[in-house]
Amino acid sequence: MAYRPTAVDTVPDLSILTLGVEEEYLLLDPDSGRNLPVADRVLAALSGTARDQSRQEFRHSMVEMVTPVCADLTELRAHLVALRRSAAEAATAAGARLVAVGATPVAEPHRTVPDEPRYHAMSRRYGPVAHDPAVCGCHVHVGLPDRELAVQVCNHLRVWLPVVQAITTNSPLHDGYDTGHASWRSMQLERWPSIGPTPYFDSVADYDRTVGELIAAGIMLDAAMVYWYARPSSAYPTVEVRVGDVCTAVDDAVLVAALVRSLVATLADDVRAGVDAPNVRDCLVAAAHWRAAHDGLDGELIDLRAGGTRPAWALVDELMAVIAPALLRHGDLGYVVAQLARLRRDGTGATRQRQVLERDGDLRLVLDDLITRTAAS
Repeated sequence: MAYRPTAVDTVPDLSILTLGVEEEYLLLDPDSGRNLPVADRVLAALSGTARDQSRQEFRHSMVEMVTPVCADLTELRAHLVALRRSAAEAATAAGARLVAVGATPVAEPHRTVPDEPRYHAMSRRYGPVAHDPAVCGCHVHVGLPDRELAVQVCNHLRVWLPVVQAITTNSPLHDGYDTGHASWRSMQLERWPSIGPTPYFDSVADYDRTVGELIAAGIMLDAAMVYWYARPSSAYPTVEVRVGDVCTAVDDAVLVAALVRSLVATLADDVRAGVDAPNVRDCLVAAAHWRAAHDGLDGELIDLRAGGTRPAWALVDELMAVIAPALLRHGDLGYVVAQLARLRRDGTGATRQRQVLERDGDLRLVLDDLITRTAAS
């Protein structure tokens, strides 16, 4: 379906898109590395802006912090650092350590859900799936108030999100062992019926109709349970990209936010210009996400535009070539180039965890490194 411009498209300020980030963190026992169910105490200890920007999550061992709407990366980074610092201090006071990692690395003994009607409803509906060990993501919101445009942008995002996912991989460990996957969080989440690659939609009416049918069928409780990797947000006038693990290093998180913003901006321009989104088969999109979760940036990814597999960094370079004008327009190009060079040198969060484990052979030292890196942010 061709995109039809609305009055929103004529507003000049939309050339620079706003952004915001939601980060989920684990609360770990500093001695055993197990998840600690102290989220209530951590949230209660927060005050001021940090309290206002915090959210209760689906596990007693998790907290979520949400930045305000930001105009530039410097502002975004400052908010992330301040929120992490406040949450880390509250976690330490509760006898835990705040850790930005994608999946439970050791174990979660307490898997009950918080005493909220919605969480109890999810527990009843989805059974053991709702009681898997905690996982933590990074969700990037990019301001795009036209929902028709947002749906079309999500169609275009399908071929690029496995590359974004590979950049964020930060959960190779589960139950104390290396899973062989760079993002075990992605594997856990596949058990939920409303999580996965965003389907292709002809229009916002098609999107809304499909969501309504899934709710009526009992697949989702409501529209807030649309957990696809990209979606028009149910709460904000944004495109929300929710494919990534939470990043241990704050600069990794800011890098991902910058890439997503310029990718959304580039694809919105394509939609307005009448460029059709590649309508790739769902099974191939799902396969590309599995490969991204397995290999991260250390192997190969599926090229959903040209077909076949290619070195992961070759696709990162192609992504950069596509979005470079938007990065320049937003003032982000220099920062992104520098951070990608660092990432190419040091590796993703998953790579860094494996390096510590291979070097020292001690899971405890991996957890210590995660705690230190999270606090250093």
